[in-house]
This record gives sequence, C-alpha cells and structure tokens, in this order.
Amino acid sequence: MTMPNGFSAADAERLSEQERRLIERRARLLGPAYRLFYERPLHTVRGEGVWLYDNQGNRYLDAYNNVASIGHCHPRVVQAIANQAAVLNTHTRYLQEGILDYAEDLLATFPTGLDQVMFTCTGSEANDLALRIARQYTGGTGVIITRFAYHGVTGTISELSPSLGSGITLPAHARTVRAPDAYRLGAENVGKLFADDVRAAIADLRAHGIKPAALLLDGIFASDGVLAGPPGFLAEAVKVAQDEGLLYIADEVQSGFARTGDAMWGFQRHGVQPDLVTLGKPMGNGQPIAGVVVRPEILESFGREVRYFNTFGGNPVSCAAAQAVLDVIRDEQLQERSQRIGAFLADGIRQLAERHELIGDVRGAGLFLGVELVTDRASKAPAANQTRQVVNGMRERGVLISAAGPLENILKIRPLLAFEQEHAELFIDCLDKTLKDVTA
Repeated sequence: MTMPNGFSAADAERLSEQERRLIERRARLLGPAYRLFYERPLHTVRGEGVWLYDNQGNRYLDAYNNVASIGHCHPRVVQAIANQAAVLNTHTRYLQEGILDYAEDLLATFPTGLDQVMFTCTGSEANDLALRIARQYTGGTGVIITRFAYHGVTGTISELSPSLGSGITLPAHARTVRAPDAYRLGAENVGKLFADDVRAAIADLRAHGIKPAALLLDGIFASDGVLAGPPGFLAEAVKVAQDEGLLYIADEVQSGFARTGDAMWGFQRHGVQPDLVTLGKPMGNGQPIAGVVVRPEILESFGREVRYFNTFGGNPVSCAAAQAVLDVIRDEQLQERSQRIGAFLADGIRQLAERHELIGDVRGAGLFLGVELVTDRASKAPAANQTRQVVNGMRERGVLISAAGPLENILKIRPLLAFEQEHAELFIDCLDKTLKDVTA
C-alpha cells in the first residue's frame, strides 16, 4: 500500500487494516493537500461535551478544538439549529429579526465605536472582507503581518499566511515582522521591539512606493507559538500603526469568545481599540458563521461604493446557533471558567517543569496555552522531535493536543471552554506520564 504525504512506513505499520483503508481512500478521493493529525490518525464518530469518541468506543479528552468551543454537540446549540432549520433558512436579503437580535447582542460585547457587523461563513472570508474594507478606506494596499502568521485560506489571505508552508509566496505589498516572543526577546523588551519592527515595516513599504493599509494581527499569535503576554505589550505597536494611518485589524478567530479568560476578546487584554475585528471558528460552535465588526465611519464608504453579498453568511440557522453560543457563554459563566481553569492548568504545567527539564516556557491566557519544549534551557534549543513525540504520546493516552510555532517545538493546548478542574487534573497527569516516557 502506498501511504499519502505525511506518513512513513513506520507509521503505516502501527495502523489497523481499517485505518489503512480509510487513509488510502481519503487520499484517493480528497487528494494530497489535506493533512491528518497524529502518527496514528484518530477515527472520530461522536462528540459530547469535552470528549470525542472513536470507532472503537474509546473516549479522548479534547484539549485542542476551538470550533466546538463550548462543548461538542452542546444541547442548546443543537436545539437552536434544529428549531430554526424546521422554520426558515434563507439569505440575508429579506427582512429577518434573528440576524438583528444577534447583531445587537454581539455588538454589546465590544467597546463603544465598534458598532456594526457584517457576516460571512468562515474566518478566512472575514479576514478577506476586512482587508478589502481597509484598502478601500485607506486607499493603500500594504499589509503588515508576523513571520509565521495564519489568517486563512482564501486566495488573498492565504498569501498572508506564511505558516501554510513553503508554497506560500509573500506578495510585494506585504511585510512581515518578528513575532512578539517574550520568552526569547524578554518580557521587558518585547513591546518596544515589536513596535520598532512595525515602524520599520511601514517605512519600508513607503520606500518601495506602497501605501500601507493595515496591520493584521492574531490576538494571541497562535501560529507564531502562542505569544500571549505580557498584557499590554501590543499597545505601542498598534499606536504606531494607527498614527501612521494604517487600520488595525484584530484577528479574533483564535482568541475571541472568552477564550483568553480575562476578556471576551483577545485585543482587550492590551488596552487597544481596533478599527476592524474579525471573528470565526467558535462563533457557531461548529455551524459555519463568522464576521467583521467595524467602526461605522470605515464601513460607510465601502458600503456606498461596493456591493457586498454572501449567500450563506448570516443565514437564520447560523445566527440561531451563534445566539445560542453567546447565551451559553453568559449563562454557564464560561469566561470566568476559562480564566479559573486556565490558571489552574498553567500552574500545574509549571509545577511539572520543576521536574521535567524539557519544559522551557509555559505561557498563554485563559484556556489557550503554549508550552515550549527545549533540549537545553540555557540556549533554548528547540526540541521539535520531542514535541512531536509528546503530541502523539498524549493521543495514545487519550488526550488531544497539537503543536505550533516556526520551530515546531511548542505544545498547542486549547481546551474546550467546558473544561472543569477534573479534566485539567487528568490533562496534567497525562502530560506528566508522557514527558516521562519521552525523556526515559
């Protein structure tokens, strides 16, 4: 059997015959661009709360998925989808109250000034639309991103997502800056260094005759390695950009909807005011809905001069799901839980670092953590191979995480907001045993 891209002969030997057939069928039908997680891919058939179940009935603690953020198959979201689908599902060119009720509720979670929202289906579409609006408003084309950013998969946005791989060619109108890595640059320096890099990127765009339009940043720099702190470090760079006439697009697809615990939106941790905010992933807990929240004066000229229509964006079923998500976040106090359980989880991993030299840094906010693994704490040499072993070892023990960062040495831990302390304790115990196995 010929294994698809990403699998070695050794990986193949560990697979059951059914798994081999599924992988071969997937490669034949879906082509080579898709990737699977883990050396032994997971065959999921059911989800409930914080758990995913495989075809053998084994359950896995989901500490990775940010789509079903409030819990897999949350009953309130399922019921909202079913109820609305049984009544009406169409586009937004008819008058409907659901989309307006949801828009009011959503916008109430944002600072004053971010008063209008446009709906899309995906975060990729949201970033694409936000960039179109920014370019139309400023008259510029230049965009500044981080060196290992991920913002989506549309044609325009994939070019601004260098983390997608070597096949991505940065366009002439884009500039990259170093990620604000407090572990390697120093927490006391990271804000100034990042602002200096943004200032230099703006100058370089102008030196090449390119008018800058936007600073596009993921609120927690997930693909760059989960770079969450210190809170406030982003403010100087955002001020530099806005003072120079750029619009700040806060990509909240990863860090939004109470994920960081201390705030509803990741940008709020830094005391900054975005010009546009993009939303996606957890917005409908799996039902496709995303959006752009924007200052009205920015959207006014775009709406006057450019028609916008999205067949499925903001449809009644998706808005019903999204409304249920907001209701659950409030009613189940998931922002408070994210902060409390996230702090417990981070403290537990830091205690593991006292006896596992492989752990170089533990960082993050709320229930979005990055654990950087190094072979030497003094030199901070990346432990990419061990990181891969830990991710796969955790999967074998029934806990799902992934890896991130340009050096491929950061454990990406993004538990469902439904996590309780017992789930965090299970996670810490599993990580402890897996690190022992890897370093044995």
